[in-house]
Amino acid sequence: QVQLVESGGGLVQPGGSLRLSCAASGSIFSIYAMGWYRQAPGKLRELVAFISSSNNTNYPDSVKGRFTISRDNAKNTVYLQMNSLNPEDPAVYYCNAEVPAITKYVAYWGQGTQVTVSS
Repeated sequence: QVQLVESGGGLVQPGGSLRLSCAASGSIFSIYAMGWYRQAPGKLRELVAFISSSNNTNYPDSVKGRFTISRDNAKNTVYLQMNSLNPEDPAVYYCNAEVPAITKYVAYWGQGTQVTVSS
């Protein structure tokens, strides 16, 4: 069982920045693939950033160049630096861990943290 605890959400003005953190339990964090997703009211949950165990990253076009995902394996933590936030970014942001099992990956989710963009 892996527990994920997000922090760092809040209210920010358009054009501002926030950094989200996700602390994970487990002694083998370094082999987890990690991701950040978001879900706005009435919309499907969407991936906004992904980082593999070997630090390969991937972003959708909607956040590319504005969001940066990183990980600190010594702290069992993954971060999402969000810059130039705009009115399309408000949502609940969720941390995701894909943990390798014997024949598959098992997905774990955090409880989510709210990001609001408003002047």
